[in-house]
Amino acid sequence: MKRLVVALGIAALASLTLSAQRRPRPPAAAAAKPAPSRTERTVPFRVGESLTYDVSWSTYLTAGTAITTVKEKRSSSNSMAYYIVAEARPTPLLTRLYSLYYKVDTLLDAYTLLPQRGSIYSEEGKRHRYKITSFDHAANRVSFEFRTGTTVKDEFSAPPYVQDALSALYVLRAIPFKASDRMTMPLSDNGMIYKLQVEIAASEVVKTPFGETRAWKLSPTIIDAAGRPQGRGLTVWVSDDPRRLPVKLQAELPVGSFVLALREAR
Repeated sequence: MKRLVVALGIAALASLTLSAQRRPRPPAAAAAKPAPSRTERTVPFRVGESLTYDVSWSTYLTAGTAITTVKEKRSSSNSMAYYIVAEARPTPLLTRLYSLYYKVDTLLDAYTLLPQRGSIYSEEGKRHRYKITSFDHAANRVSFEFRTGTTVKDEFSAPPYVQDALSALYVLRAIPFKASDRMTMPLSDNGMIYKLQVEIAASEVVKTPFGETRAWKLSPTIIDAAGRPQGRGLTVWVSDDPRRLPVKLQAELPVGSFVLALREAR
């Protein structure tokens, strides 16, 4: 569960409200009409955007750095998709004590804002892991592959509009909301389906290395398939401006307090 919270720290959460509508086929006898052109969703981010965060944990004022980048928009799965990458590394001092590296990526469909594929690569000391999640939204199916020394594969059903942790962050930025709103969404992580419930409080001023920013305060709760809460004490602040930047995340974990604070936005 700790890895899910950390992934949400890089990624965060989103809502169910964006989806592609299926259009019925015309009757066979009817004259064929040209298919309506699709329109890409309006989003507050762009190709080339890079967000850099200072990561603090427990008594370490700065334990590492996390960077999320919209690398490109490319043709994928008969559509167009944003390729988004998040990477996290500890400081050089902590690296001497323990080698750690995380890379999370997602292909986010530009028309539906649903993930096509996501992966998590991690290095923890000598242990390397690679997890790949592929989404078939038309069939409401998810394929999961876990690679270590061996490869384990699984396939399972998923609710409509399911997101991965990184795609969820960028979808959230594209959705308008207001204080007292509540959102519920399905989230696929580590080969399992969770439900993410989010309560939105009034905006407030948040201070980070990036500066003082007025931001919406979001309080998410992670719930497993048995209905048990798995994540508490998690708060995310999203800027109340056209860029909708995730400026801060704070989580209280059994191993200490975990904070991501925005330092630079390009």
